[in-house]
Amino acid sequence: MSKRNHLHQIKALNLTAILLLLLNSSVLAKVTLPEIFANDMVLQQDKRVSIWGWADAGEKIVISFAGQTVMTRADKNGRWIVKPSPLKAGGPYKMTIKGKKNKIKLKNVMIGEVWLCSGQSNMEWSLKKLGTYTEEIRKADYPNLRLFHIPKKTSNEPHDSVNAAWEICSPNSVENFSGTGYFFGKYLQKELGVTVALIQSAWGGTRIEPWIPPAVYNKDWNYPNDNAKQQPSVTYNGMIHPIIPFTIRGAIWYQGESNCIQKDRMLYYDKFETMVSSWRKLWAQGDFPFYFVQLAPYDYTPKQKLASDELAYFWETQTKCLNIPNTGMAVTMDIGNVKDIHPKNKHELGKRLALWALAKDYGKDNIVYSGPLYKSMKVEADKIRISFDHTGSGLTANDSKELTWFTIAGNDKVFHPATAVIDADTVVVSSEQVKEPAAVRFAWEQSALPNLSNKDALPASPFRTDKWE
Repeated sequence: MSKRNHLHQIKALNLTAILLLLLNSSVLAKVTLPEIFANDMVLQQDKRVSIWGWADAGEKIVISFAGQTVMTRADKNGRWIVKPSPLKAGGPYKMTIKGKKNKIKLKNVMIGEVWLCSGQSNMEWSLKKLGTYTEEIRKADYPNLRLFHIPKKTSNEPHDSVNAAWEICSPNSVENFSGTGYFFGKYLQKELGVTVALIQSAWGGTRIEPWIPPAVYNKDWNYPNDNAKQQPSVTYNGMIHPIIPFTIRGAIWYQGESNCIQKDRMLYYDKFETMVSSWRKLWAQGDFPFYFVQLAPYDYTPKQKLASDELAYFWETQTKCLNIPNTGMAVTMDIGNVKDIHPKNKHELGKRLALWALAKDYGKDNIVYSGPLYKSMKVEADKIRISFDHTGSGLTANDSKELTWFTIAGNDKVFHPATAVIDADTVVVSSEQVKEPAAVRFAWEQSALPNLSNKDALPASPFRTDKWE
């Protein structure tokens, strides 16, 4: 090759490099948004919502929406964020986000209620997969119910993007969406009369550890190192971090089976509290409501070889989670299936989660939102009287039969089947085999399908009055 041709080749390569650099600079200079800001989205009413994206460092960004115009500049890392004044439910609106080199236009934006739906398979389980909601899917044409379905993804580092888009609820969009989330949102939308948005971020089989942010994960927690999706923080990084701090009203959570199988009841409260408090801190909008599902009865013995009371201890731990501020628990003792870890009645479950939200977040003071929870006991000769919180309109047997699944013991710690009788808002428990009773247990077995509830059709949660090991 001649020296002249060699020089021409170098100049051509240099020119190509310069053009690529200019092209990349042009691309980077454009204002961009995370996927959760898109057509058909819903923004939370009555809050200063967070709207963010990326641009060149120092670039001026102008956002126009619902009669408001706000301006900001990208920081040194190219990230920008604005928080317009709160708005009441309504729409549809248009939104424009304008930078130096481009303008993004969004349409059909609504103001309403936004909820995150997370957990493992009983949250992920879709209407179609449940197999019992064919007619529900066919009729699911609800323009004021919006869905954002985050795909399953793990990451060793926090991600900023997800491959998802907003969809208006229709038979096509809803069939692969969370059944639990759908019925929760549908019930809320009907009761509130505003647009409701559901963000699904769930993965079947995951333990709680993958959902805990890396900055707060306790390395002393042991976990089986058996699967990529079970590693600490990986689903948080790939499926929760990308939507923070998108403003939400709150979260619903259905998870725990995978931790129960690992006999994790001693540490689950700490892990759950760490996850909830860290999500709240990262979202930076206070102690937003966090409503969770108590696991349904299920016979773990054949496959998982668990003791018959292991699930009962896990139920106890979940009930303890109510001590975390602004939480609520939907009890499922009457809608489980001891042969199916994925019980099909998500309609009633979604409603029970929604009752907590309606009572606690939407001012529906006349709603009974919880079934009976154990409060205290009193020994009365050869009987024990049990008192409850959340008796609602009164206690009842939901099948109109004698109360089931009560046992009683003396100081010998041997439990016997007991007779249990409703007396006003209490239950009196006794057994001819226990003359000096010391403790009562209710539904303290994984296959229990008890019938105690309040007259508002909400079942009692399992409990024990003792602390015996």
